[in-house]
Amino acid sequence: MVDLAYGLTAMASIFAIVDPIGAVPFFAALTEDYSPKDKQAVIQRSCAVALVVLLIFGLVGQWIFLAFSITIPAFQIAGGLLLFSVGFEMLHGERPRTKATEKEHAEALERQAVGVVPLGIPLLAGPGAISTVMVYISQESAAPLDKMFVFAGILVSILASYAAFQYADMIFKRIGRTGTLAISRILGLLLAAIAVQFVINGAVGAARLNGLLPP
Repeated sequence: MVDLAYGLTAMASIFAIVDPIGAVPFFAALTEDYSPKDKQAVIQRSCAVALVVLLIFGLVGQWIFLAFSITIPAFQIAGGLLLFSVGFEMLHGERPRTKATEKEHAEALERQAVGVVPLGIPLLAGPGAISTVMVYISQESAAPLDKMFVFAGILVSILASYAAFQYADMIFKRIGRTGTLAISRILGLLLAAIAVQFVINGAVGAARLNGLLPP
């Protein structure tokens, strides 16, 4: 039977960390002087890059665990701490440093290929999004069919990013910076709560691995 709770949580987590609406002001700033044709090229490139990166980590994430001898509880705790820091910064109306640094912002303004860096990576497919995908896809308690929700979450998030970028000018004019920051803060609160749950799950899993709790 499909675990809807797992699936909906996975999709919500991925959507929150990708944060399509929160990326709109940055996209608008980077492409302010671009022609409609150039903007369309940047949108397609950024979304394609983010989609490929997240899908790759979703498909080979478990092999990465094996290669580096990383336990799932350890990654859950590390991912939870990372996601909490991202959520905390989003609550304060900031673009997370784990997604894009100020140096990358400045360099991006001088490049034509902004669709790859920093829009595709790390604005959309940053460390937080990658760790979220890997944590959910590596949960042993989830059935293979349930894990399809992870890939559905990736697809929905990228499609939402595509739509947000496509209508960035209209969105930015209608809701302004204040509205964008408000939405980002709501997603930040959700992300912080999910991150705490990651840490709790990781701590319980680690305790079980070490025999401190029954399996």
